[in-house]
Amino acid sequence: MSQTLPKAERLSGTASVSALFGHGKGFSHGSLRCKVLPRQDSVMPGPSSVMPDPDRASALPASEENYFLEQCPKNQFSSGIASPSRADASRIVVSVPKRLFKRAVKRNLLKRRIREAYRRQKGLLSAPVDILFIYAAPEVLPYDVIFADMTAILTAVSASVGAQVPDN
Repeated sequence: MSQTLPKAERLSGTASVSALFGHGKGFSHGSLRCKVLPRQDSVMPGPSSVMPDPDRASALPASEENYFLEQCPKNQFSSGIASPSRADASRIVVSVPKRLFKRAVKRNLLKRRIREAYRRQKGLLSAPVDILFIYAAPEVLPYDVIFADMTAILTAVSASVGAQVPDN
């Protein structure tokens, strides 16, 4: 498994985060709390979702028309098939409350530590899920403590999601 955290593995969008808050299952360990929602979509939207209607495509200049007709070599979605690494990747969002840490420097430090702990251990997850991590301790904890809390949470999430997915 890749040890990076690309943009495709970061959760964004109001609808996704609202669904996570509304239907997600909560876990907590030490300084971290999280909400987890198993991923329902296994295929990322392809070029069909961004293709304009045929009448408009014919009115475009030749360079733009080629782009929408999937002839542009720089178009990473030209095949119409999402790569497996993006389709079944878990997505995360990290939150550190301003109520606990007024200074943005401390909030950003904690967010970096949480993302790094997740990045190094994301292989513990057995199925693709959306996860919201919330830092809950009133003081800035060292990375080792956050790493241990992340290990416990990801193990619990993996066991919980693995129990919900039926084996075929």
